[in-house]
Amino acid sequence: MAQQDDVFKKIVSHAKEYGFVFQSSEIYDGLAAVYDYGQNGVELKNNIKRYWWDAMTLLHENIVGIDSAIFMHPTIWKASGHVDAFNDPLIDNRDSKKRYRADVLIEEEIAKIDDKIEKEVAKAAKRFGESFDETLYRQTNPRVAEHIKEREELHERFAKAMNDNDLEALRQIIVDRGIVCPVSGTKNWTEVRQFNLMFRTEMGSTADGAMTVYLRPETAQGIFVNYLNVQKTGRMRLPFGIAQIGKAFRNEIVARQFIFRMREFEQMEMQFFVRPGEELKWFEYWKQWRLQWHKALGMGDEKYRYHDHDKLAHYANAATDIEFQMPFGFKEVEGIHSRTNFDLSQHEKFSGKNIKYFDPELNENYTPYVIETSIGVDRMFLSVLCSSYEEQMLDGGDKRVVLHLPAPLAPVKCAVLPLVKKDGLPDKAREIVNDLKFDFATRYDEKDSIGKRYRRQDAIGTPYCITVDHQTLEDNTVTLRERDSMEQTRVSVDDLHKLIHDRVSLTTLLRRLG
Repeated sequence: MAQQDDVFKKIVSHAKEYGFVFQSSEIYDGLAAVYDYGQNGVELKNNIKRYWWDAMTLLHENIVGIDSAIFMHPTIWKASGHVDAFNDPLIDNRDSKKRYRADVLIEEEIAKIDDKIEKEVAKAAKRFGESFDETLYRQTNPRVAEHIKEREELHERFAKAMNDNDLEALRQIIVDRGIVCPVSGTKNWTEVRQFNLMFRTEMGSTADGAMTVYLRPETAQGIFVNYLNVQKTGRMRLPFGIAQIGKAFRNEIVARQFIFRMREFEQMEMQFFVRPGEELKWFEYWKQWRLQWHKALGMGDEKYRYHDHDKLAHYANAATDIEFQMPFGFKEVEGIHSRTNFDLSQHEKFSGKNIKYFDPELNENYTPYVIETSIGVDRMFLSVLCSSYEEQMLDGGDKRVVLHLPAPLAPVKCAVLPLVKKDGLPDKAREIVNDLKFDFATRYDEKDSIGKRYRRQDAIGTPYCITVDHQTLEDNTVTLRERDSMEQTRVSVDDLHKLIHDRVSLTTLLRRLG
């Protein structure tokens, strides 16, 4: 665990050093759990959003997009349940004065038991070698069986407390397990309390006439209140979906792990409207399709897993998370939920407007059911960064830090490097840049040795480096260096566009999804 923490610290440091992520308001000592994206970070982030958007709207004829406002009528949040039920169970340690989410403390306790199981299995695998039968070992080893039983009992107790919204039961689990504050190391806990996560402000020109409004805690409600507008103006028939990318805001008390949990973040959400009774079929479809979208990036299929919810939200009849293996464990990056018709029914009730869908095939009006796919842009960004970061020892004792970013997501697709700053090489290099820049994010670099320039491009994940030398002026060929393998090949300048396009184009990535 300590080694993983060390790797994560290096990733955070790398993100700042190379212009991916900065602490917000840093010159004023920063603002907790708020971050800014730098010059390379914003390009990577935009490429992630483009991959999601095109996968949704180009590959599905029945999905369109909108961009709804951040400020919405406050009754919307009453209808959605956020005013009354959008809470986290919080607990304070009296000695450190630190505040924690009670559910997260218990989840981390469960994760510790999982680590014990995995360590037992790893030791046995090393001891027995190729003859090791992991499944049999998990079933028969007494220590593993004891840990599994302990985990199941704790998990069952935790799930019941969450489903019952039993705050005292949550606290009792923390007490019984002897969970200590990470800062003070003591067990001096307060009671567990609920804390509403919405930011509120006022809209209006005078204090007396001001209306309380909220910064939206999710983007989904903007889709729900517009679904009938989109359906009618787009002549949409069920099933159909509405996609949106936008900022959301949550007053997270326990905001941590860099950009994994922030107070201002960005979501990519799609609400898919279906006939009642068909929702679970579509839930399974989107559960599979969204995992396929993640795996198409080639970051390692084994790094993903599903996590079905123990406690369903008040609006859901099925829910699962897609989790990714971060340096600090498997964590949620996307949720797929069957929201039933709760949201639309609530908005119809609170607005007093008829927003039912008329089904021409059935010749009847009804409230559609909804399947939601919701992915955090920032969490997706972090998963890409973490899976791509590597420190490599090279022949001769040299070392490089490289980001093996999926090429279509890389902020810079190619860098053009004149071998020396004379003899017409910079002019030829600029000519190549001016040809490629219309299709690819292209960077020109002439400072320092060619080796140092390669290292700079490796550190930001540039898939290709193009070196212009004296031979280029003779036969119009350049050296094309590939980031991951560091292989160098001599190619014609005329072939550069096609060679680069085949690997870095978003279209190539989308074709893997069909």
